[in-house]
Amino acid sequence: MSNSVLSASAKGATFLILLQVGSRALTFVVNQILLRFLSPELLGVSAQLELFFSISVLYFARESLRVALQRQAHGTQTVVNLSYLAVFFGIPLIYGLAILWLRSETPKAPYFVDALNLYCLATFIELLTEPAFSAVQQKLLYKIRASAETTATLLRCFGTCGSAIWASKSGLNLGVLPFAIGQLAYSLALLCVYTYKLWPITTQHHFSLLPKPIPSTNEAPTLLSHFSTPLLRLTASLTLQSTLKYILTQGDSLLITRYASLSSQGAYALASNYGGLIARMLFQPIEESSRTLFAKLCADAPASPSASQKSALEQAARTLYIILRVYALISLFAVVLGPSAAPPLLAVVAGRKWSQTEAPGVLATYCYYIPFLAINGVTEAFVAAVATSAELGAQSAYMGAFFAAFAGSAWFFVGHLGWGGRGVVAANAVNMALRIVWNVRFIRRFFGVRCVETGLGEILNAPYTMAAAAVVAGLLRQDLAPEMLGRFGVLGELVRVGAVGGLLVLVVLFTERKFLLECYRLVRPAPPQGERKGTSK
Repeated sequence: MSNSVLSASAKGATFLILLQVGSRALTFVVNQILLRFLSPELLGVSAQLELFFSISVLYFARESLRVALQRQAHGTQTVVNLSYLAVFFGIPLIYGLAILWLRSETPKAPYFVDALNLYCLATFIELLTEPAFSAVQQKLLYKIRASAETTATLLRCFGTCGSAIWASKSGLNLGVLPFAIGQLAYSLALLCVYTYKLWPITTQHHFSLLPKPIPSTNEAPTLLSHFSTPLLRLTASLTLQSTLKYILTQGDSLLITRYASLSSQGAYALASNYGGLIARMLFQPIEESSRTLFAKLCADAPASPSASQKSALEQAARTLYIILRVYALISLFAVVLGPSAAPPLLAVVAGRKWSQTEAPGVLATYCYYIPFLAINGVTEAFVAAVATSAELGAQSAYMGAFFAAFAGSAWFFVGHLGWGGRGVVAANAVNMALRIVWNVRFIRRFFGVRCVETGLGEILNAPYTMAAAAVVAGLLRQDLAPEMLGRFGVLGELVRVGAVGGLLVLVVLFTERKFLLECYRLVRPAPPQGERKGTSK
C-alpha cells in the first residue's frame, strides 16, 4: 500500500513539475507577445485584477480546505462535500472585493468594469472545480489534473493573445479585456475537463461530484449530514494559519515599501521574480504531492503503531529524508554557483541597464535564501499533513512571533544598515530559519514518540561532495583565464561559471551516484516480475 502511494506521489510530483515548467514558459511567451499590443499601464491593471481575484479570493476561499482535505479523510464523498465550502466562502469574497474596488478610485482603462465582471465570473467558475480537484487529489489521479491544467493554460494563452491581436488589427482598444477573456477561458476549461474526465470514475467508485449525505459515526461525526465535523475543526485551525502565512508572504512587500527606496523596491521585485522561479516550478509541486503522501502514510498514527502503521511511518520518514537530501544538493548548486552566475545572467535576461542597479547584488543574495525556501516548504508540508488542531494552533502562535522577528530584522537590515533589497532577503531568511527550527523539532518529536528513525542528521553527511563544493567556490573567486574570457564580457563570465560548475556536477554525480539511483527508482519504479517476464518473451 505505502509503496503504491509513494510511487503515485512521485509520478504526481513529476507531472506537476513538468506542468509548472510548461505553464511558466507559455506565460513568458504570452507576456512577450502582449508587450507589443498593450501598454505597461494595462499590464499593471491586469496584475491587480489577478492579485485581487485569481490569487487573494482563491487563496482565502480554498487554501485551508485543500490542506485539510489532504489529511486522512473518511472517503471521497466526504472530501467532495466539504470542498463546496470553498464556493460558499468564495461568493461573498468575490462580491465584497468587487464592491470595494468599484467604490474606490478605479483605474482609467477601457472596459474595466466589464473585465472586472468577467474576472468575478471566472473566479466563481474556478471555485466550482474544487469538488473535482479534491477528488483527484484524494485518489492521486495526477494525470487528470495535468490534463485539465494543461488544457486550461493553453486556452488562456489563446484567449488572451487571440483577443489582443484581433483587437489590435481591428483598431479596437479593449483595455484589460483580453486578460479577463483568457482567465474565463482558463476556468471554463478546468471545469469542463475535470467533469468529463471524472464522470466515469464517479460511477466506478460510487461517489458523486454533487453534495450527498454521508453516514455519521462516533469516530467520524457529521454536521447537517453532509460535512465531517473533525475536518471542519481542522479547516478552522488552518484558516487562521493560512491568514498568517498570507501576511508573512506579503509582509516583505509592505516592509520594503516602508523602509526601502523606489530603486531598491524595483531591484527586489525583479530578483524575487527570477529567484522565485525555482521555488514555483520545482519546490511547490513536490511540497504539494508530499503533503498528500504524508497525510496518507502518517495522519492519525497512534503513539504505539501497529506493524503495518510503523512500516508506513518508516516509509514517510525515508521519503522526507530523500526530499531533503535532494533539496540539499539543489541548494548546494544554488549557493556555490548562483552568486557568480546571477549578475551575468541578469544582464542577458533583463538587459544591461539593470546591471547598473543593485538588482545583481539582490539576486546573488537571493541564491543564499533558496535553501531556506526549500527546507521550510517540505517540513511545513509535513506539519500541515499530520499535526492536530492544537498543534496547528501552537504553530500559528509561534508564526506570529516569527513575523515580529521578521519585522525587526527588516527594520535592522533595511532601515538601519541600509541594505535595501538585500536586507529584505536577509530578513526573510531569518523568518524562514525560525520556522524551520520549529518544523524540525516537531518532526523529530513526532517520529521519536513512535520510535521511528528519521535520519535527518545524516542529510549533510557527504564529505566528498562538500569538499568539491568548497573547491569550486574557491575557483569561482579566482579570475581564471582573464585574457581568454575577459574580452567576451558577460558571455565569457557565463562560460567560466559553467565550466567550473560542470566540474561540480561531475563530482556530485560520482559521489552521490547511489543516492541518485535510488531517487530514479523512486520516480521510475521497476515493473512487476510478471511484466518483465512477459516482455522477455
